[in-house]
Amino acid sequence: MTDRRTQLAANLAAVEERITGACAAAGRDRDEVTLIVVTKTYPASDVRILAGLGVLHVAENRDQDAAPKAAACADLPLTWHFVGQLQTNKARSVVGYADVVHSVDRARLVTALSAQAEAAGRELGCLIQVALDAAADGRGERGGVAPGGIAELAALVAAAPGLRLDGLMTVAPLSGEYAGRERAAFDRLMDLSTDLRRDHPAATMVSAGMSADLEEAVAAGATHVRVGSAVLGVRPRLG
Repeated sequence: MTDRRTQLAANLAAVEERITGACAAAGRDRDEVTLIVVTKTYPASDVRILAGLGVLHVAENRDQDAAPKAAACADLPLTWHFVGQLQTNKARSVVGYADVVHSVDRARLVTALSAQAEAAGRELGCLIQVALDAAADGRGERGGVAPGGIAELAALVAAAPGLRLDGLMTVAPLSGEYAGRERAAFDRLMDLSTDLRRDHPAATMVSAGMSADLEEAVAAGATHVRVGSAVLGVRPRLG
């Protein structure tokens, strides 16, 4: 445990240095960017160590892993983010522990989350996942709604009981015009965020950037970066 704590502390310090440097280069204050540590595939014991090192925000992408881990860490002062693709039949479980869902990308999911949040007496933060590789009326390779669908979906979230529209999220696409152009992709997301805030001024959150491209996200103006392997280590291949 001591060795793992030392390892995580060193990794966390290195990521913090990267974020601080990226903020300085962009002329931004460090407190403008929130670090979310993505703990997928790693145990609750790692979450406890991270909390002891000052981490306040953690994320998961699979409900079957997230639900028991969140329950095991329920005594910790953490904000839980759900960042993976979400099936509507998992809405009840996710609403039970998540504070923010980053992957809202279709009307049926809005309906399901709203019903469960209202039943639980909770307010759930929602980000519209934007797919910059999607066709005009389609979804992205890794989920998400095309830019043209943001306004309609945002209006649904804003009007849904139990839900709060917090902003936008994207993952740098692997195909299409933004493939390999992370900074351009994140700049595009910021433009879309500006458009969204005209109708929804409180939807200021912009979730973008991961271990490999957090600097580009910070430079573009992201408010939240989602970092996993740079903090926890390279995950073993599955299968």
